Amino acid sequence: MDVTASQALHPAEASLPPVPARTPSRGVGDRIFALAAHSAGYFVLILLGSIIVLLFWGGLPAFRAFGPGFLASAAWNPVTERFGALVSVYGTIVSSVLALMMAVPLAFGVAFFLTELAPGWMRRPVGTAIELLAAVPSIIYGMWGFFVLAPAIGHTIKPFLSSTLGQVPGLAVFRAAPGDASIFTASVVLAIMIIPFIAATMRDVFLTVPVIFKESAFGLGCTSWEVMRSIVLPYTRASVVGGIMLGLGRALGETMAVTFVIGNTNRISPSLFAPGNTIASLVALEFPEAEGGSLQLSSLLALGFLLFVISFVVLAISRTLLVQRVRH
Repeated sequence: MDVTASQALHPAEASLPPVPARTPSRGVGDRIFALAAHSAGYFVLILLGSIIVLLFWGGLPAFRAFGPGFLASAAWNPVTERFGALVSVYGTIVSSVLALMMAVPLAFGVAFFLTELAPGWMRRPVGTAIELLAAVPSIIYGMWGFFVLAPAIGHTIKPFLSSTLGQVPGLAVFRAAPGDASIFTASVVLAIMIIPFIAATMRDVFLTVPVIFKESAFGLGCTSWEVMRSIVLPYTRASVVGGIMLGLGRALGETMAVTFVIGNTNRISPSLFAPGNTIASLVALEFPEAEGGSLQLSSLLALGFLLFVISFVVLAISRTLLVQRVRH
């Protein structure tokens, strides 16, 4: 019986698709790779959880000794063993937010220039220079800030802002304070440090926008800024926010550069030109002197736990706002 006759006798079977060949089971290499990938993912969770538990457990004696007042107290006296987190938390948040306000517009300008305005021969050298800035050690930024930037701000920017904006009622944050070390100086150093991270991220994600989208907008008569505002930024919003959060995370945890220029004073002043402190700089300065099992060491570990919580809250808020904006 030929094939035509068989199809005529069994039309239903003739209409069925061919049965695929049996897929062989995964080899040993695939199973090893899957195990390694799962292990890497679980290792990150275990490592993160271990750090959280270590910081919380180490800071538990301080939380028990001072209670909720630990967050609201500005005291930090190892002699009387009175410790509080208010000054360092205030300095960490203010310096990081101020640095972000300075860095984001400049980083966006750099990324916009490199992707839309710069000639081809200039893009690679400038891009390489931006990446090299990200590789400069933080202690170099701190030394440069201490010897160059702090005196420059103290003799030029501080007198100018104090004599102009500082005289306006309600703008006491710009009034002058003695000394060159200040929260404002630390914020400028942090802004310079995080610009390369944010600018490099923005540049890379701006280049991922399909060329046909931009060419269509240019064909409709849009300017370069209109293309960036209406096409590029909406297309890359999630990645841009991720780059900004990367820079904010670097600013929140920066230690040595801030220690050089912030003044390391445990008090809160209404002026940005007054010295202050951050969690990272305080821990770096006093951790070597803290005795094992002391309340001072526990307070420093509690500050580390609070820094982790602040970073987590900032990241969670940014993710939530981003998701809501995308949905709307």
